[in-house]
Amino acid sequence: MKLIAYVHEGIATVGSVESGRVVPIAPREAFFEDVERWLAKPRATGLGTSIQDVVHVPAVRTDCNVVCVGLNYSDHAQESGLDVPASPSIFGRWVSTLSVDGAPVAVPTCEAGLDWEVELAVIIGRRLDRTSGRAEPRDIFGYSVFNDISARGRQFDTSQWTLGKNADSSGPLGPVVVTSDEFAGWPQLNLELRVNGEIKQTGNTREMIHSIPDLIAYVTQTLTLRPGDLIATGTPSGVGFKCDPVTLLHAGDVVEAEIENIGILRTPIV
Repeated sequence: MKLIAYVHEGIATVGSVESGRVVPIAPREAFFEDVERWLAKPRATGLGTSIQDVVHVPAVRTDCNVVCVGLNYSDHAQESGLDVPASPSIFGRWVSTLSVDGAPVAVPTCEAGLDWEVELAVIIGRRLDRTSGRAEPRDIFGYSVFNDISARGRQFDTSQWTLGKNADSSGPLGPVVVTSDEFAGWPQLNLELRVNGEIKQTGNTREMIHSIPDLIAYVTQTLTLRPGDLIATGTPSGVGFKCDPVTLLHAGDVVEAEIENIGILRTPIV
């Protein structure tokens, strides 16, 4: 099933997408209070609303934990000049920086440009903590495309990455969420990122150093994950600051992050 979150009758709502139209399921906050019940409930019939006519909002809970993983592909660690990490390199995003398909991202005035990172987003479907045991695919609500757009100047000013990973609206997510039951086990999907149509990154999620269940196990030993929390699982090689010459995003550029069987997340830079 493909889903989005959008504004329906003034309320952020999760809806199912079929044939380019959206049918509401439940208000977003209610949906994430009981994901399994809402997904099992018979869907409303009717034509719904054209997906072209709705205002998208991020398909996560409003107070979600946004857990990001750095250096989770060997080729990206190597291009960064860093050792492959023995443990996941975890950093956080503020939920206020999340945006949606088609939403513009502005280059901060203190930056020479912005960088790109196509990533598989994992959205949690059940409460998971240190007592939950090893995560299973059924513990995941769904998968989406994430672009961890980075302000490298601020990121590398200090050893702490937080500010450079939290520029306004720099975490686009979408265009849809594909529920986990659409995949056989843990998904192995091709990723690609293009800037103005030129391919910059390619990879496959099977190449992750730390797998999805390993990431969940590592995080939940310290932090409880709730339905609607998000894990951004890392990016393959080909980021802009390691191009020769360095290539960054500027006003007028368009970034397309694509993951097989999910879709294309489009972001204009302004």
